[in-house]
Amino acid sequence: MNFTLSNCAKRRMGAFAGRFAPFLAFILTGAGTVLAGEQISIVGSSTVFPFATTVAEHFGKNSAFATPVVESTGSGGGLKLFCAGPGPDSPDIANASRRIKRSEVENCAANGVANITEVKIGYDGIVLANSRAAPRFALSLRDIYVALAAHIPDGKGGIQSNPYQRWDQINPDLPAVRIEVLGPPPTSGTRDAFVEMAMEKGCETFPQAVELKGSSPHAFQALCYGIREDGAYVEAGENDNLIVQKLVANPQALGIFGFSFLEENADRLQGSMVQGVMPTFEAISSGDYPLSRSLYFYVKNDHVGQVPGMAAFIAEFTSEDAWGEYGYLSEKGFIPMGEEERARYGKDARDLRPLAFPA
Repeated sequence: MNFTLSNCAKRRMGAFAGRFAPFLAFILTGAGTVLAGEQISIVGSSTVFPFATTVAEHFGKNSAFATPVVESTGSGGGLKLFCAGPGPDSPDIANASRRIKRSEVENCAANGVANITEVKIGYDGIVLANSRAAPRFALSLRDIYVALAAHIPDGKGGIQSNPYQRWDQINPDLPAVRIEVLGPPPTSGTRDAFVEMAMEKGCETFPQAVELKGSSPHAFQALCYGIREDGAYVEAGENDNLIVQKLVANPQALGIFGFSFLEENADRLQGSMVQGVMPTFEAISSGDYPLSRSLYFYVKNDHVGQVPGMAAFIAEFTSEDAWGEYGYLSEKGFIPMGEEERARYGKDARDLRPLAFPA
């Protein structure tokens, strides 16, 4: 009987393990079993999850090391686990669909995780997609903000609770259907990036918001970052495949997720045009699509050399066979960096260059 548990799962079994340590030791030393600290543990972004999983499976089949365990916890949730401390019961790598925040770097350092390498791996676009059975949406950033903001300027110098219930109330060129958008929770890097790239930019089309940005940053953030909680925006968890299923079942709804999930479901879903640009591979890689972003993973450097296969896994992920222009990740909708960027970031990753965060 073989058991394979992730390091994070083992940590959450701490109390049980304490009482039954002798019994567990007997079971977990069976033939073919991987013990804590002998298998790479990866947590984080649901967007990066399919890419990391693909590399992990390829790595497990083609190396002498165990297949890494990859868990989809969201960028924020993954970095929280990653920064909780070092040791065999903590994650070795955290995936993220947005850059690590200063507060997270400080939390890591406070918990003894100060030696980190940041690995930029490629690009992704945040899409607003719907069923092919319904008309395609053509949205401006202002449309997106007005549809989803909890509060909006009232046009008289004040702020009001969002009164809009249908898309055509915002823009007469949009469908006369109820606003219903399925999206990620606050722990998601996709949510963070969406708020910064879509909500904030759409909010800034209002002069009142621009004035607040200079005079009262806190009030500006409250106005521009707050998302509705009245049913127009539905938190659908970290499972992007579940959002896809719900969009197929409800053609009037829109969903927010990474470009790779649109690519995988192009026979059923269509991406919305944003600011006149379609979410395509070329538009995202060039930066023309306004909701383009970078993807990352973070390495706990002190675990390299302690956890078998760490250096080899990093080398695999940053190889041309994986993240190159024609690498196997491209089959999953992955958008690679240019050759020069790949060379630079790949070397930094393999050299375990320490994270350089602006002062």
